[in-house]
Amino acid sequence: MNSIDLSQLKLQALDQIKKTYTKIDENLYDKYNVKKGLRNSDGTGVMAGLTAVGDVKGYIVEDGERNPVEGRLRYRGINLVDIVNNCKKDGRFGYEEVVYLLLFGVLPTKSQLKTFNQWIGESREMPEGFVNDMVLKAPSANIMNKMGRSVLALYSYDDNPDDLSLTNILRQSVELIARFGTIASVAYQAKRHYHDNKSMYLHNPRTDLSTAENFLYMLRPDNHFTQLEAEILDTALMIHAEHGGGNNSAFATRVLSSSGTDTYSAISAAVGSLKGPKHGGANAKVMGMIEDFKANVKNWDSPEQVKDHIAKIIRKESFDRSGLVYGMGHAIYTLSDPRAVILKQKAHELAVERGREEEFRLYENIEKYTPEVFAEIRGNIKVMCANVDLYSGFVYNMLEIPPELYTPLFAVSRIAGWCAHRIEEVATCSKIIRPAYKSIIKGSEYVPIDERV
Repeated sequence: MNSIDLSQLKLQALDQIKKTYTKIDENLYDKYNVKKGLRNSDGTGVMAGLTAVGDVKGYIVEDGERNPVEGRLRYRGINLVDIVNNCKKDGRFGYEEVVYLLLFGVLPTKSQLKTFNQWIGESREMPEGFVNDMVLKAPSANIMNKMGRSVLALYSYDDNPDDLSLTNILRQSVELIARFGTIASVAYQAKRHYHDNKSMYLHNPRTDLSTAENFLYMLRPDNHFTQLEAEILDTALMIHAEHGGGNNSAFATRVLSSSGTDTYSAISAAVGSLKGPKHGGANAKVMGMIEDFKANVKNWDSPEQVKDHIAKIIRKESFDRSGLVYGMGHAIYTLSDPRAVILKQKAHELAVERGREEEFRLYENIEKYTPEVFAEIRGNIKVMCANVDLYSGFVYNMLEIPPELYTPLFAVSRIAGWCAHRIEEVATCSKIIRPAYKSIIKGSEYVPIDERV
């Protein structure tokens, strides 16, 4: 086949794809009672399973009506706010305690936590030759892509990868949780060198540091970070560690785990899910939107100017023309997102130290005025609050973490929840997850090849 014939075939194929994959009539979803996106008509999620790992609350349903309440997030029944506040009161890092709680279902004693921290620390080192062969020799411009590939590659370095005993899955889980920060850091350095033509700084992970400290230690060329920086990053890791079994990446983990596949395949699927901009990339979108505000709003403290630009974004006249105010609204939370409340406090604390209070007020004004402007333009009285993404990118920016690491850092935290959900799925469920799809195509006769047009 010559190049002209091949080009023509490609054009015909593209035209046929456009004809075949037409948009499905929205009325058919109602006709067949199909829950598009596994969502009910009121936006709530379809009940697909039971979990004792995390609990997300943003509303209560009474007499068939959805009533907003202050958001609440519980890990193994314990309020996240209480976990964060108590760790802060004691002046200690809390992410490792959260990991222990999610995996084992109980809070650790001092002795148990000390031993667990040692287990995490000693598991950070990658297998011999892994960094060179799997990362440096095949760098990726997208760090999430490199993380997903690295997780799959670790299967080949595991002497017992397919054993589904809980002891073995726990061992694999702890190793992955410990290594995710290492993978993200090394993948970033490789991307920085081979794709950005900048210097590469490779540091070996330390066993004596917390997850937050170790990440900053490996990221910074001089290994230097302040106590406040580490504490704020630790808080960010704590609040992103788990968010129920229905979020896309946790559900992906459970779907693959239900098939009986190995840990590496299940967790790499979660990484692929989080890579999607509708799930893990929202904080980067917020940062882009903020730059749009900075370029077009002269006085960030002016309610009129801020509201005017919010209106332009909603009317698809500014930023990415999507009509979305990123960082505002959530599928479950209504009056408040507890993670956003916690991180907002940390953002203000860091903004004061860094002299960026004016910029912080811009975020506050976006949070304050978006519901009002949204209601005026869309005529929608839906309760809307800031979600965690509104402030997370700002915090990472003040911590001098590069934007391409925002979503990977999300994965460094959420790996704890993924592993807990995988263990729960394997331990408590016996059926493969297999929802139904209604076929809407009509039957047709087979046409012999010589009769086709």
